[in-house]
Amino acid sequence: MKYRIELKKFETIRELPNSWDNDNYVELLEIMEFGDTATIPSSELKEMCMLSLTDFEPTEAAEIVLKYLFKDNLSSSQIANLSHEMLHEKMWEEYADLSLHEQFFNAGQLLFQAFNGKFPQPEALRFKLELEAAKKEDMSVFKSDFEASIIRLLVAGMPNNTLLNRLFSEQLEGQAFPDAKDIIWQYNSESLGDKSMVIEVISSVYWFHDLKFTVPFEAELTAAN
Repeated sequence: MKYRIELKKFETIRELPNSWDNDNYVELLEIMEFGDTATIPSSELKEMCMLSLTDFEPTEAAEIVLKYLFKDNLSSSQIANLSHEMLHEKMWEEYADLSLHEQFFNAGQLLFQAFNGKFPQPEALRFKLELEAAKKEDMSVFKSDFEASIIRLLVAGMPNNTLLNRLFSEQLEGQAFPDAKDIIWQYNSESLGDKSMVIEVISSVYWFHDLKFTVPFEAELTAAN
């Protein structure tokens, strides 16, 4: 299955779409025992939440945010340790469990803004791709295995030593790619034709920074993929 891929947009973003909403801010304020949140105008909830976080030491605030996001995924001792590590480490890139990376990014973004840079600044990538298949039937692969297929195609346009190649060579070449859904955080198909589509992808700078210098290229997916 043959495709032509062209990068149409490539930009750095520091906040993910739909990462925090007013309900989240209210819940965090309640955890911090703010008091009556009903009187806070909706336009001021984020600012009030960040101000309330700064009433705590940075590691204490990190523990509050991490416990809110990961109470069902991590133990109290893990959260306590991570609240200290987050002051210096980019956990959205370095934590062993990739499925938690997007939420680590969201935690880092809120803490970075609240504490004026005492935490590492999260950076993600938003890029737009135009993909054209040689045959109409070659588009069917994206219906069942979207993230894995997109990553396999993108890697073909990046240097051989790119991080994805180094860490996921077996998954890239095999049939199963379970980590793909956690490497691509968000995506949106903006247009879809019989043999083409334009998609917007959001992921970590960690995985796709090499894509910035990609020129239009051709790539293949095999039946095994």
